[in-house]
Order: sequence, then structure tokens, then C-alpha cells
Amino acid sequence: MGKVKKAKKNVAPIQPYKFRKRYKQVDIYIRKEKNFLYFIAFSLILAGLVYPYASIAMWVGFAFAGYSAIANDSIQTIGTFIVSNEDKKWYWQWLFMGSIFLGTVFYSWYAFDGDVTYQRLSSKGFDQTIDNFVYLQLAAPIVLLLLTRFRIPVSTTFMLLSVFTVSSGAIVSMVSKSLMGYVAAFIAAFIIYLALSKLIKRFVKGKAHGSWIVAQWVISGFLWHTWLAQDLANVAVYLPRQLGVWEFAAFAGFIFIGLGFMFYRRGEKIQNIINEKSEVRDVRSATIIDLVYSIILYYFKEVNNVPMSTTWVFVGLLAGRELGMRLRAHDSSVKFAKTFNLIGKDVLSVTIGLVISIILAVSINPVIQEELMNFFFK
Repeated sequence: MGKVKKAKKNVAPIQPYKFRKRYKQVDIYIRKEKNFLYFIAFSLILAGLVYPYASIAMWVGFAFAGYSAIANDSIQTIGTFIVSNEDKKWYWQWLFMGSIFLGTVFYSWYAFDGDVTYQRLSSKGFDQTIDNFVYLQLAAPIVLLLLTRFRIPVSTTFMLLSVFTVSSGAIVSMVSKSLMGYVAAFIAAFIIYLALSKLIKRFVKGKAHGSWIVAQWVISGFLWHTWLAQDLANVAVYLPRQLGVWEFAAFAGFIFIGLGFMFYRRGEKIQNIINEKSEVRDVRSATIIDLVYSIILYYFKEVNNVPMSTTWVFVGLLAGRELGMRLRAHDSSVKFAKTFNLIGKDVLSVTIGLVISIILAVSINPVIQEELMNFFFK
């Protein structure tokens, strides 16, 4: 009898222990993110209070979109730059990238009569200034902030622009161009790293020559400029299509200061998408990634004025790079499984973002609802 009681005593505590451990982990996470969750709750309440007043709502929406879009998309443009320059002071990085931002938006504002988006919002479906907002249009960038915090690289183009389009055709055009960008980036990176991975590995051995650091800053700057010309539409969509002098000063000043905050924090938590990829901390690897990405973005920038998801292009680039390096190295099936896991996780993330953005667009726009009804029940 004594042995039976002893056995029960040893087995019983296992389940409660596991439950307590998980509960403790959740509790620690909530405590750690308490201030951020308070901020999200405050933001959702603020959006609900101001959305009926267009002149106020446009600037509140812009403020949310400005930081959330750049924080989420920072992994594409300045993610490798931040990782490979961890030994540099954050304020030098900020002033360098911030100066490029100011120059880029000023040129567009001056050359295109107050338009800071390089005419990305002149395409059909986005060319009208918003004079009546709905709640979900202001909530969309807040949702994007949450997804960024959870390290999900969603497409800000779909997440933010889709809630403003008045035509399903505009969404189809964006998806088509973005898919073309993903495929082009994947194939280009796969071929380059499959054919040249051994040569690239020779480059990244030993300490990098000073010229590599100069090259990376120049190429990263060009990439940043090209990305801004594509994706500033995601932020400026909340504002008038032509900005006056003071409106432009508020637009540029807010983003410039936001960039400083992000460089001070060394990127948002989504930066781990970059950190987990192979050999990106080396300045030479980071330079090659940025060069390929900037060329692809520049090409699609010149194709037409239809906005596209640069996130999809970047995810395609990283996927092709990882697979090409793994095949060239003839690594074990275990490492192949890890590679496909990374690729699949990134693709799933951007797909989730696309689905959420389409649901938001359909919920907001009666025109799209009517088009879908006609399509399915015609």
C-alpha cells in the first residue's frame, strides 16, 4: 500500500507544473510588453475619436502609418545596414539615412508639384485625396504595429493602400506586380548565390577592407532612396496628394525624427528576420544583398506607377539566397529542412498580411463589395 501512495505522489504534480510554467511565461511577456499594449489600446481609442474629423484624422493616420510602415519595412532597406554596422554610432547612421530621406522627398515634392510619392498615387484607384475616413482606415497602421511587434514582415503596401482603393482592379494590379517582383528576386538571388557562393565566401573571409564599408554605405543609401520612391505612397496616402510648404515640413520632420528613434533602438523586433539569415552580419554579404535588391527595385520602379509590395521582393530575395547557398554547399537534409522552414515562415507571414489587408479593403469599400457580388453572383 505504501508503494502505491508513493507512485501517485510522484506522478500527480507533473501537469500542474507545466501549466504553471506556461502561465508564468505568458505573465512575463505581458509584463514586458505592458507599455506597448497600453499604447495600442490608447491608439485604437484615439482613432475612434478622430476619424469623423478628416482634417485631424489625416494627420493621426499619417503618424501611425509613418512609423509602422518604416518600422516593418526597415528589415528590407536598412536591416542589413544596421546589422553590419553594429560597431558604428547610431546617430551617424541616422544622419546619413535621414539626409537621403530628406533629399529624396524634397526632390519629389519640388519636381511633381507637391507630390512626395514620385506619382505612385496618381494611378487609378489612389488618385483622390481622402475627405471622409472610416475607423478601419486609421486602425490599419495600428494593426501593422502589432504585427511588427510580433516580427511578422507583412506587406505595408497591401496593409495600408488596400484600405483606400476604390477599385478591386487596383488591388489586382498591386498583387500581380508584387508577385512578379517576388519571382524575379527569387530567381536572381538563387542564380547568383548558386553560381557564385564559393566566390562570395572567399570575399567574406578575414577582415573586410575599408573600401567595403564605403561601398556598403553608398549602395545602402541608393537602396534606401529607391525604396522611398516606391513605398512613401503607403504613408502619404492619408494626406492631400499635393502638400503645401508647412504640410511638407510636418511630413518630412516627423519621419526624420522617427528614423532617429528607430536607429537608436537598433531596429524594431522584426530585425530578427534579418539576424537569423546566413552571414548577413558581414559588411560584404550585406553589400551584395543590398546591391541585388536595389537593382530589382529600381527596375520595377521604372516599369510603371502602380504601387507594389517591396516586402514581397525582399522576401523573395532572401529565399533565393538561402536556397542557392544551401544547394551550393551540399549541406545535409537537416539544414535543408531549416532553410525551407525559414522560407516557408516568411512566405506565410506575407500571405497573412495580404489576407488581412484584403479583408480590411472589402470591409471598408462598398464599391469592392459590389464588384465581388457581381463577380460571384452575376
